[in-house]
Amino acid sequence: MNQYNKLITATIETLYLTGISTVFVAIFGLILGIILFVTSKEQILANKTLYFILSSFVNIIRSIPFIILIILLLPITKILMGTILGVKAAYPALVIGISPFYARIVETSFKEVKKGIIEAGKSFGVTNLQMIFKILIPESLPNLVSNLTTLAISILGYTAMAGVIGAGGLGNLAYIEGFQRNNQIMIVLSTLIILILVFIIQHTGDYIYKKIDKK
Repeated sequence: MNQYNKLITATIETLYLTGISTVFVAIFGLILGIILFVTSKEQILANKTLYFILSSFVNIIRSIPFIILIILLLPITKILMGTILGVKAAYPALVIGISPFYARIVETSFKEVKKGIIEAGKSFGVTNLQMIFKILIPESLPNLVSNLTTLAISILGYTAMAGVIGAGGLGNLAYIEGFQRNNQIMIVLSTLIILILVFIIQHTGDYIYKKIDKK
């Protein structure tokens, strides 16, 4: 395989890693964030013990450097993915490592919803699920999209880091073909593609934000 084909393959791998991981981070982060919010003090399902456990888990995961987290999760990665090498081996670390960040963002975004809107919903007798999906999420959506865009860019950066230890993608290409073989052109091209992807993600996120922002 020539260098041009390797660059295309690595770019596709990075797109898959970033895109699929971002989707799962959005799903798991939203679920965890909702649970954090509803179990926090004075909320609809306040539970001090459960909130403490989940909040502690989020804080612990957020404090672990990503490269160390990858190593710590190798046994789980082996069980879930059947391998610790290649593109799919990076998914557990990316999703588990980033979801807690988004969960905390979700929780904070919900707390910023005006109390008057929440009280109005309660006065109309909305259920807990309606409160979450009809009031909290719609009111927080622009902020959630904006922050998810930022996290998607972070995930892109983490894929490059994961590539250094064999997870494929542009990071792996830059390290194997560029650094180890002293091919500066490959390093520069890999970096340029990552920068282009960052601009595309940011532009897309900004576009969606403007479309849904009612302010």
